Amino acid sequence: MKTIIPPLRRELIWVISLLWLTLPLQAMALDSDQDQPIYLEADDVQIDDRTGVSVYTGNVIFDQGTMHLTADKLTIIKEGGETDEIIAEGNPARFQQQTGADKGLAKGRAKRMEYKVRSDLVYLIDDAEITQDGDAFKNDRITYNRTTKVVRAGTSQQGKQRVRITIRSNKQRGVKAPRKEAQKQTQ
Repeated sequence: MKTIIPPLRRELIWVISLLWLTLPLQAMALDSDQDQPIYLEADDVQIDDRTGVSVYTGNVIFDQGTMHLTADKLTIIKEGGETDEIIAEGNPARFQQQTGADKGLAKGRAKRMEYKVRSDLVYLIDDAEITQDGDAFKNDRITYNRTTKVVRAGTSQQGKQRVRITIRSNKQRGVKAPRKEAQKQTQ
């Protein structure tokens, strides 16, 4: 079932896309993505305006511009009429997004992704990984503060594993190393 989100729900769901703009390897997404229509599919949806909880379950697919999210379950919690928390769950939940014309797709996965709107904190929990252009950031718990642009992982964030980071060399990326000034002067 493919639906186009009505204007009243569009604002609520647009906040979801903010979650996916939080990649520690490249923190900016394409500017045009937020202006694109949102498409949401799920096997089942339950929207309870009384409690402020919306739950999308079963093969959930969320698309907006270059951002693509898949999850088994997506929960949106509103408090006082405003979105308070967004939770994506899966085995794992996955996202990908183009972050710039000259960059590869940024991809992420975790069994649980939480976005706390008021504190602007994003948590990737359990088997969390973010990759882009061959670089990778892995841990059982990754926290990203969207306001301060600080990424934390490991025991300081209640993780139980050591943080694993892979950064490819310029040679592996196909980027020529800049010539040293001293080499230019001796030639």
